Amino acid sequence: MHVDKYIITGGGGYFGFRLACALSNKSSRVVLFDVRPPNEALPEGVEFIQGDVRDLSQVLNALHGADCVFHIASYGMSGREQLNRKLIEEVNVQGTENVIQACVDLRVPRLVYTSTFNVVFGGQVIKKGDETLPYLPLHLHPDHYSRTKSVAETRVLKANGSPLALKGGVLRTCALRPAGIYGPGEERHLPRIVGYIERGLFRFVYGDPESLVEFVHVENLVSAHKLAAEALTERHQHRAAGQAYFISDGRPINNFEFFRPLVEGLGYSFPRLRLPVSLIYIFAFLTEIVHSAVSHVYNFQPLLTRAEVYKTGITHYFSIEKARAELSYNPKEYDLGEVVEWFRSRGHGKKRVTSPVKNLILDVVLVLIIVALALSFLPVVGQ
Repeated sequence: MHVDKYIITGGGGYFGFRLACALSNKSSRVVLFDVRPPNEALPEGVEFIQGDVRDLSQVLNALHGADCVFHIASYGMSGREQLNRKLIEEVNVQGTENVIQACVDLRVPRLVYTSTFNVVFGGQVIKKGDETLPYLPLHLHPDHYSRTKSVAETRVLKANGSPLALKGGVLRTCALRPAGIYGPGEERHLPRIVGYIERGLFRFVYGDPESLVEFVHVENLVSAHKLAAEALTERHQHRAAGQAYFISDGRPINNFEFFRPLVEGLGYSFPRLRLPVSLIYIFAFLTEIVHSAVSHVYNFQPLLTRAEVYKTGITHYFSIEKARAELSYNPKEYDLGEVVEWFRSRGHGKKRVTSPVKNLILDVVLVLIIVALALSFLPVVGQ
């Protein structure tokens, strides 16, 4: 009996590890390839290989004998990582080229690429967009992560149909474009948000209260990847080959309202103060300039980057009908209840009552700082 071998680049991360757990069974082998191991013990049938997608020889070693590769590894998604252009380019573009080359050289027949909404979004309003939308012109991206993910996705899809070495058939590729990922144990966005809440920094929201964005629960994203891999096989007429798919829970919601259950579930008050997106964008722009000037001495974590302001404050949501029709993707409904319990079980949650007067003073001071910084930059913009 043939045992399918799956390789997951970036498999040491939150989503990659969850995908590995879902794929591991008696009829498959799963290999996680990453610069760091996962935080949890490997389940039976899962192997970890430490390595870097920027090194072709290491990629070739990891992908040997694979039936399908899930290329998840990337860099620069959020926070100060977004400002390291050199590493973003190396991982997201050169790393993807290495994976494609290794698939061709090693006769790997299937490649599923984890992309992002951002390949078509750069701050413009999008309502129920679909896969017919063109890529956002590269120069319009506010961050290098989105720009390089767009370049990488283009190359993955262009590689569809590439002849494999030694007359070994052709490579079938597809790309999944997920919304923001959430779920218990998520390691990147949720801990940062909870940290802001606990340090008293989450004191305002911004943007139109009617603005809508999307999220995807980790289990729905796992399901989409498994279905995409199956849809690249001959048994399913290679119907996903060369295609891109938007993946979300299919329930647009205001970004801040989405996180309200987390804020209140941890015992904190939800902010009442609402600021304009333009003001927060200027503040984020200033923060990036300061970070660029001092990062070699002090690599601080920006409160927000420009790309994050767009992603959280501007309406953009997409249809998942193509994924439903071609992948049989059917997302289940989840909420943040399990996320709240996960954080509470690890000691998070409000432990003391603060003075309403103190809260008001902190609100006023924080807003004044943001306004002052933004206004101080306006004359420079006009020059």
